[in-house]
Amino acid sequence: MNLKRIIENDDTRYGRHFDNAIQGLVIFSIVMFCLDTLPNLSEEVKYWFWIIEVVTIFIFTIEYILRIYVADNKLGYIFSFFGLVDLLAILPFYLATSIDLRSVRIFRLFRLLRVLKLLRFSAATDRISRAFTIAKEELILFAIATGMMLFISAVGIYYFENEAQPETFASVFHAMWWSVTTLTTVGYGDMFPITLGGKIFSFLILMIGLGIVAVPAGLMASALSKARLEQDKANDQ
Repeated sequence: MNLKRIIENDDTRYGRHFDNAIQGLVIFSIVMFCLDTLPNLSEEVKYWFWIIEVVTIFIFTIEYILRIYVADNKLGYIFSFFGLVDLLAILPFYLATSIDLRSVRIFRLFRLLRVLKLLRFSAATDRISRAFTIAKEELILFAIATGMMLFISAVGIYYFENEAQPETFASVFHAMWWSVTTLTTVGYGDMFPITLGGKIFSFLILMIGLGIVAVPAGLMASALSKARLEQDKANDQ
C-alpha cells in the first residue's frame, strides 16, 4: 500500500483509518488538556496525564515526520497552515518551555472537514468565501473606522474621568480597555464613569457601539444573499 496515499488521502480503507485515528487522538488530547487544568489533582493523576501526553506527542511527532517525508513539496508543507499547526502542537514539549500550546491542536480538526468533504466542496463554504470577497472593502473600511472610534472614545473618557478616577483612567492606554468593552456593548463593569460628562459621553459611545455590532452582521448577511443568488444563477446556466 502506497504510504503517501494513506497519509494524504482518504480514498482507501487504510487512509480513512489513519485519518480517523489521528482525529480521534486530537480530540482525546484536547480533552486530556482540559482535564489537566482541573485544580487539586493528585500527583498520581498528574503522572498518568504526563505519560499520556508523552505517548500522544510521540505519535504526533511520527505523523509530522511522515507527512514531511511523503510531501511532494516538503518546505511547502512545513510552512503551510497545517504544517505550522502540527509543529506548534509538539514543539514546546521538546523545548521544555513554559508555553503550553496543546490547545493549538484544535485547529487540526480542520482536517476532519477535508475527510468529510466539507472544506473544499461544500456549497455553504463557497458562499461564505464569496461573501467575504464581496464585502471585503466595506469590512476593511469599517475595521479602520472602528479602530479610530476606539481611539477617540478612549481619549474622550480619559479627559472626562482622569481627574475623578486617576487610578482607573490613568492614561489613554488604560482607557482603551473601557473603549473596547463599551463599543462592543459588553460592559464588564470593571471600569465605569462617575462624572456627569463621562456618563453622557458613555451613552453616546454605547449608541455608536450598537451600530458597530450590527453593521458587520448586516454587511455579511447582504453579501451572503448576493453570493447565494450568484450561485443559483450559475447552477441554472
